[in-house]
Amino acid sequence: MTPPELSARIAAFPKAELHLHLEGAIQPRTAITLMARHGVKANEQEVRQRYAFRNFPEFLETFKWLTSFLREPQDYALVAQELAEHLLTQNVVYAEVTLSVGVMLLRKQQPQANFEALLRAIEPFERRGLRLRWVFDAVRQFGAEAAMAVVESARSCNSKAIVAFGIGGDELQVPTVEFRPVYDRAAELGLHRLIHAGEVGGPDKIREAVELLGVERIGHGIAAIKDSSLMDLLTARRIPLEICPQSNIKTGALARQLARDAVRIEDHPLPALFRHGIPVVLSTDDPALFRTHLRNEYSHAAQMGLQENELEQICSMGFQHAFQPNAKSRTT
Repeated sequence: MTPPELSARIAAFPKAELHLHLEGAIQPRTAITLMARHGVKANEQEVRQRYAFRNFPEFLETFKWLTSFLREPQDYALVAQELAEHLLTQNVVYAEVTLSVGVMLLRKQQPQANFEALLRAIEPFERRGLRLRWVFDAVRQFGAEAAMAVVESARSCNSKAIVAFGIGGDELQVPTVEFRPVYDRAAELGLHRLIHAGEVGGPDKIREAVELLGVERIGHGIAAIKDSSLMDLLTARRIPLEICPQSNIKTGALARQLARDAVRIEDHPLPALFRHGIPVVLSTDDPALFRTHLRNEYSHAAQMGLQENELEQICSMGFQHAFQPNAKSRTT
């Protein structure tokens, strides 16, 4: 179902996007370019078939396949430039982009070289009104030692553009408590802390992240709807949920949380979470893989029943809960 047209007023607001994976923004045509660079031939139809996953495990396999063609610094520079161009079309003026450093390390790449290349690539976009900051991301199923290596990579890069450390991947793997020393080290280095939790896992994963790891934002967190005391905790501590509606539909995460075979966007708990008082920021997660963009996600929120004044509040929350202290919309 096509979401309703977003009001011109909301569409025109400058926006911040806080849950956005660089690798998940690789469009099929760019994937073909990357594959050709590395001696692999494919047409757009073949690539789009790889993007047509049906559930969360298949999504993770697609992500793994796609990132296998990011092999050199110039590859990261290309996708960073294309993401920046895309964000400008969405009236995004500030974004915190997640970078899968854990995958780089697994593939014996040099994160510092990749990061320096993408920083150079996005310099012109700062002059066009777009500020990008970066979240160094570990992969949960790789374990705590690999996650610690990601934190140390952030230290080695020594850039003010790196604002946070996070963990993505399969939240059902590896007990949360094992990552406590990793998050302690990230805090020691002055990095903000976040994690994917309550996407396909239960509300216990969110509570563990808050109480054991001291995270400041939760990626997804839709399982919170199952636990009113957890919702109260998130409200009281002002811990935002990074909500990505299309992602939750496409990966099957929402269907899993609601224990249904099929769900519609109107079934999403975003309105209930927001109206409970939990801070919420809207994002696209992996926009190319989920065939979405930020205006589309705001349209989805309207389709769920959120009113224009509520959408305006969510726009503002994107800036309020950014990890860059001076992240501001042009209207403030």
